[in-house]
Amino acid sequence: MRKNTRVIIIISGVLLLAFGMLGLKEDNKRFQISKGLDIFATLFRDVNLFYVDDVQPEKMVKDGIDAMLKKLDPYTEFYPESRIDEFKMMTTGEYAGIGSIIGIKGDYVVIREPYRNSPSHKAGLLPGDLILSIDGENMKGKTVEYVSSRLKGQPGKEVVLKVQRVGEDKPMEKRVLREIVQMPSVPYYGMLNDQTGYIYFTSFTDKAADDVRKAIMELKNKGAQSLVLDLRGNGGGLLDQAVEIANFFLPRGSLIVSTKGKMKQWDKEYTTSKNPLLPDMKLAVLIDRASASAAEILSGSLQDYDRAVVLGERSFGKGLVQTTRDLVYNTKLKVTTAKYYIPSGRCIQAVDYAHRNPDGSVGVIPDSLIKPFKTKAGRTVYDGGGITPDIKIEPEKYARVSQELVMQDMVFDFVNEYAAKHPTLPAPSEFELTDELFNEFKEYLKTKKFEYETATQAMLDKLVKTARDEKYYDQISGQIEALRNDLGHSIDRDLDSFKNEISDILADQLMERYYMQEGVLEYHIRKDKHIAKALEVLANDDEYQKILK
Repeated sequence: MRKNTRVIIIISGVLLLAFGMLGLKEDNKRFQISKGLDIFATLFRDVNLFYVDDVQPEKMVKDGIDAMLKKLDPYTEFYPESRIDEFKMMTTGEYAGIGSIIGIKGDYVVIREPYRNSPSHKAGLLPGDLILSIDGENMKGKTVEYVSSRLKGQPGKEVVLKVQRVGEDKPMEKRVLREIVQMPSVPYYGMLNDQTGYIYFTSFTDKAADDVRKAIMELKNKGAQSLVLDLRGNGGGLLDQAVEIANFFLPRGSLIVSTKGKMKQWDKEYTTSKNPLLPDMKLAVLIDRASASAAEILSGSLQDYDRAVVLGERSFGKGLVQTTRDLVYNTKLKVTTAKYYIPSGRCIQAVDYAHRNPDGSVGVIPDSLIKPFKTKAGRTVYDGGGITPDIKIEPEKYARVSQELVMQDMVFDFVNEYAAKHPTLPAPSEFELTDELFNEFKEYLKTKKFEYETATQAMLDKLVKTARDEKYYDQISGQIEALRNDLGHSIDRDLDSFKNEISDILADQLMERYYMQEGVLEYHIRKDKHIAKALEVLANDDEYQKILK
């Protein structure tokens, strides 16, 4: 009896010591936090009081916060009051402004694409319009961020733009009435053929599930017996929307995603709560390297339940969950609070932000730590590197000439000049880029004296410089010049060699100029090899079932 008592006393003592150590550890952590805040406050005060030049207190705090959070991960962000509209747009797809994509061109910001039925579209703004001034303020040399802030503002209030249009001698004034602009989560949906529907889905805003549901019902009414869900380029968004959309295809009570964090309150399971809209319809999901977060939850859960054939490239690999915290003075913190796990139990996070390299960089999860998991039907899938598609399709790799034509805005400028002279273009369902139009583009490039240097040429120039520095050039000059002749490029030859991919880029921008984003998507459907492969799989029931089982 005495011996048992002694054992109990010893165990109790050990437990008390352990709890005491935990308490000390927590007390020490609280002290370190308090100490750090005191140091920061006194340092900030003294710099503002004694620094030789005037400082901007608000900017100093923002820069300090950004630098601190940068050490964590790219998704933990501070939103000052000035960026609350940006935060709202990210979660709702809404903002108050003129509704246009803008970008830098020379000394000014240019209209790249007005959204259909947006204030800028209604006011007659066109791609290529240089924004010279806003409400009388000169915009020369201003950044995209600055111009964007001046275009956004109170809905119902007019903003006056002076723009220089391609083909016009004098600037023109455009009065644009700001409105609440709603970015659609589903910019396009339609029938690929008599039996297959298609939904292009770009973001998981708070209206995403409603938009996808509407598209599904309309396609079903048009006779769709199978469906292609295109998540390429979809960077994610709200987790609950991914769960609701998964429920369109999966039975009530299906686990879609679970989250696990440092605090118990972040350990949650998200399951479907309704009967599915399409419990049996054949489904293909398209993903690429830019499909991330909620897009990976949706595609990964459908793969884990063997409910859809996933095609394309391996996805981005973002398995981190962010939670929004309201801070003082109408500011917000978006902070990573958990990792998410899809139904098979895998976390698809590809980058380890918690364990950085000595130089501060981060690396991908090594293959030795990647583990296998099983889908419902017993297929093997893996964690640690995004969603791997059931059918891999290699991404397009564009030639240097094609990249330079885009980066130097040669295609954009040609299309705007062409549109100024040609008011109409055949519809996306009928348009074909003719040799005549391609040759017209080639002649345009000559007038603009388009030039570029290949990576091979740059390396050769570096070799020549090194050879001269090391006094070897005279000995090998003949070989170098022969190599230069062999590797030298001709723009005419490059344009002809890569005519197909250049024609695709040119056709895309023509569609965007005449028919906006919907036109680009409608045109792409006819040419897209991912969609063609999805149609092939969906049409072959044996292949479809073989992949999933």
